[in-house]
Amino acid sequence: MRYFLYISYVGTRYHGWQTQKNANTIQSELNDSLYKFFGKKIKTIGGGRTDAGVHAINQVAHFDYDEKINISEFLYKTNSILPSDISVNDSINVSEQLHARHDAINRKYIYKMHINKNPFLKDLSYYYNKKININLLNDACEILKSNQDFKSFCKVKTDVTHYRCSVKKIQWSANNNDFIFEIESNRFLRGMVRTIVGTMLQLNEGKMNLKDFEKIILSGDRKNAGLSVFSGGLYLKEISYPNNWKPRN
Repeated sequence: MRYFLYISYVGTRYHGWQTQKNANTIQSELNDSLYKFFGKKIKTIGGGRTDAGVHAINQVAHFDYDEKINISEFLYKTNSILPSDISVNDSINVSEQLHARHDAINRKYIYKMHINKNPFLKDLSYYYNKKININLLNDACEILKSNQDFKSFCKVKTDVTHYRCSVKKIQWSANNNDFIFEIESNRFLRGMVRTIVGTMLQLNEGKMNLKDFEKIILSGDRKNAGLSVFSGGLYLKEISYPNNWKPRN
């Protein structure tokens, strides 16, 4: 039987989602909690990979287990085992053909920024002590949305076969002195969101104009884009799946 997990975490203390040798990761903590609950090794598959320091509001993962699980007991005991910065919010039984990573059709990320210093937002939002021209940044969003090749915003050493992404939604929004960049796409490249934000901030600071910004996209060269911004401002917000699948009872 296959189970989906819906997970939240603060990624500050971790070297990303994926299990690594000699590094503390979200997936390794999750697998350890499942081992303690079931008394056997359980392999989890994540719906998305987050880098070191990146957070998740609603990460998805799946695992297989031979028997039916009492979900209430499972959630209570697993959360008792997990550290305080990771929670399993829900679990559902799904078709064994449904794959958390391969069957995801869209992923949504947000990037949080604040322009007034706030110690309570340390590690959770990027302190950017400059004025933000949100109309200009949303004009840049429209340029990005009209393009599909995001090679300029991808880390150089990566194993992807192509750099095409279909962006469904991309925008900046403001709430007083807090700003949120939101982007939804069918796929994301390594470092893509943080590099887009870093390049947009150069635009915001007058270091380039919109034509220059578009030239960076068309160049397909990471060296032309801006620096990758602080990882603690980035959150995996949501992973969506086809409308025609339903949880099993």
